[in-house]
Amino acid sequence: MAETKPNAAAKATQAGQSKGGGNAISYLAPIICIIAGYVIWRFILGDSSGFTKPDLEGGFWPSHKGPIGAWNRMYEGGIIVPLLLGAFLMVVVFSIERYLTIRKATGTGSNAEFVRKVQFHLANKNVDGAIAECDKQKGSVGNVMKAGLKKYKEMIADGSLSTDQKVAAIQKEVEEATALELPMLQKNLVFLSTLTSLGTLIALLGTVLGMIRSFASLGEEGGSGAAAELAVGISEALYNTALGIATSSVALMMYNIFTTKIDSITYGIDESGFTLTQSFASQYK
Repeated sequence: MAETKPNAAAKATQAGQSKGGGNAISYLAPIICIIAGYVIWRFILGDSSGFTKPDLEGGFWPSHKGPIGAWNRMYEGGIIVPLLLGAFLMVVVFSIERYLTIRKATGTGSNAEFVRKVQFHLANKNVDGAIAECDKQKGSVGNVMKAGLKKYKEMIADGSLSTDQKVAAIQKEVEEATALELPMLQKNLVFLSTLTSLGTLIALLGTVLGMIRSFASLGEEGGSGAAAELAVGISEALYNTALGIATSSVALMMYNIFTTKIDSITYGIDESGFTLTQSFASQYK
């Protein structure tokens, strides 16, 4: 018991430091992406050289007319476009961040092959060889297995506990190590799941605003005089719809890919814990 508290405190401190360091992207990325979305919309899509009738005094939201290229036409989607561009950039940023994290957590080689190697070493009572395999794996499964093997080795030398108590101690160690690994894998996935729905809702808002603008222009001017304003309003509606659908589709696809990868890692972690407890129970009765 004298060694348990310091170990638990060290793990808690390590987890806290990791969480604090990893949260920076959660706070900064949405703000930076929305600002970047506005910059793209205002200064690239809305570059005055891309319009036949630029509004040089427009300030925050210039009323340019007569877009020349397809990208300039996207500018007519209105002020909702920067939000959708920012949401799409967030999907890209968090997809890259999750990919790098999960790729690191996957480790090297096959998890099934890794577990078989550990089982072989444990069957030969070579705990140090099993720990060496964990160092080679370099992933979440290897980290959890290594924590359990250290407790496994400690329990072999402990003569004061029964076999059931030793197995329970190993299982507890595995559960504690798992509790440190899984939050790291799942963190920031909430952004992708949220953007799956939020992208569509923002697009719907832009679509509605565009249609309101279209019919308001039609009602005020009427006849052929409203044709230009009607076209701009419909363009606003359709561009927002397209951007929102694209954002939600990519977010949903990446979310499903990452959750599948995490499920695979979680299965490997569960299998590693079962391997340790069953091995100890059968060999050290």
